Amino acid sequence: MTERLAETTRRIRSVQQLDAVVTAMRGISASRVQQAHALLQGVRAHAAIIGRAIGQALPLLPDNHDATTIRAGRRALILFCAEQGFAGAFSDRMLEAARVTANSQDLFLIGSRGGGLAVERRLRLFWHAPMVPHANLVAVLAGRIADALYAWLADRPGPRVDVMVPIWSAAGGVAAERRSLLPFDFRRFAVKASGQAPLTTLPPARLLARLAEEYVFAELCEAALTAFAAENEARVATMLGAKGNLETMLTDLQVLERQIRQEEITAEVVELASSAGARRSA
Repeated sequence: MTERLAETTRRIRSVQQLDAVVTAMRGISASRVQQAHALLQGVRAHAAIIGRAIGQALPLLPDNHDATTIRAGRRALILFCAEQGFAGAFSDRMLEAARVTANSQDLFLIGSRGGGLAVERRLRLFWHAPMVPHANLVAVLAGRIADALYAWLADRPGPRVDVMVPIWSAAGGVAAERRSLLPFDFRRFAVKASGQAPLTTLPPARLLARLAEEYVFAELCEAALTAFAAENEARVATMLGAKGNLETMLTDLQVLERQIRQEEITAEVVELASSAGARRSA
């Protein structure tokens, strides 16, 4: 019985240590979510400014110039998956959403954990990169994605590029949202008539090309930040579930420990009573 009590006590300590680790992981992930959401506001504000600049620059083009060129060609998909584990079915859902078109598209995948699962599923990756460890490094990641993407675009006529972004909700968990990235559609930017044309130092076509590149970069930053936040939100939810299970396990073990102690005390009392009775009989 003493060995049983020692084993139960050891298990209680192990559960308590694991609970401390889970609590720390949940706190770190929650902090990363807050940081990502704060940075998202700035990224979206930046994209809105670039969008207004595009709208103001579009009227500078000659009437015979078509700013929207949409052709059929090779397709690419930028897919965001989990970088680390303990995020539930995060990567599985993203890979499942991409599986329908993965064979007909070149796959750009971000996330080490998701990359490993993609290999297990025999998905061919055209390009792969890990997710950044901190939200303030997302601009570096977006630059790497853009460089790889423009290198891919160089020798492909009429390409089309989509982004698969994970969106987190407390009710439904992670869901994949498909966004069109290229070809760049200038028609989505409202052109408002203005009494004064903007001052420019570049030819209109070149100016719009650079603004489009900057807007694509902003969209990649937003997608990466959204994915970064979604992965950490999924991890927070997973850690909350784990903490609940650990608390239940700890309660059961503590009840068992008290029962074993009670049984030991009862056995000792019975043994003492038997010894006293034997001495009186003698």
